[in-house]
Amino acid sequence: METTQDIKTSSLTSIQDAWATLQAHAQNGTPLEPAAYRLAFADPEFLLRPETRGVRFQLELLKPDLDLSAAGVHSTVVVYGSARFVAPDEAAQQLASARTSGDAAALAAAELAVRNAVYYAQAREFARLVATHSERQRAEDRLFICTGGGPGIMEAANRGAHDVGMPSVGLNIALPHEQHTNAYVTPYLAFKFHYFALRKMHFMMRAKALVVFPGGFGTLDELFEVLTLVQTRKARPVPIVLCGSSYWSRLLNLDMLVEEGAIAPEDLQLYRVVDTPAQAWDAIQSFYRL
Repeated sequence: METTQDIKTSSLTSIQDAWATLQAHAQNGTPLEPAAYRLAFADPEFLLRPETRGVRFQLELLKPDLDLSAAGVHSTVVVYGSARFVAPDEAAQQLASARTSGDAAALAAAELAVRNAVYYAQAREFARLVATHSERQRAEDRLFICTGGGPGIMEAANRGAHDVGMPSVGLNIALPHEQHTNAYVTPYLAFKFHYFALRKMHFMMRAKALVVFPGGFGTLDELFEVLTLVQTRKARPVPIVLCGSSYWSRLLNLDMLVEEGAIAPEDLQLYRVVDTPAQAWDAIQSFYRL
């Protein structure tokens, strides 16, 4: 008669065999023959079928959740912003090269890079402020910087936490033009997603605040999703801070929505616009009375 230990041992052996098969396939190019007898969870062809999309949703939700919990990451400050803005030193190099080349288009692009590099520096400084505060807190009270894990403003925020030796989270996304995780994300807190919806869910699940630097379609998508969730009370109220009044004042005219009756006047209080990293951090500290 099989004992409980026998069953566990048999199950473990089965999983190990399945893993060995997958490794051989991935590393050595050993073909996986189509076979009904193959274990379902060790069958990439099966898991990638349209009919198993729901299973993939669940796995993509569960894996980061378990790993973040195990790492003690329970509260985050999410930083959004453009992937295209570079660090000030890189922007300066671009400008020097453009001036040497005499290319008018390259010079204009480099001058824009220098202007936008200010936001990179601000995102880095903001994250440094959060990380410096959290470093002094008990483990359960720490706030971890969380970004999309890519370049630009995301890199800057992860870099700011890295500057003071604090871990930070990166929730990257698989894109047709491959986006690699930036070098400043803590390796065991670097996750890759296929589904934007699941990635957005993970941004919000632990977020105690959201700080949004200038960006494009992706940044706006993330900002308006958060505003909608808080407005409709699908998410708890959290500080939503927009950095860079000159940028946001040109981009957003939400007073018009009030004038047209599309939103309520109090909805304009869901977010706050600031100009410095210190002001952004003060807004969060005031909200939570830190």
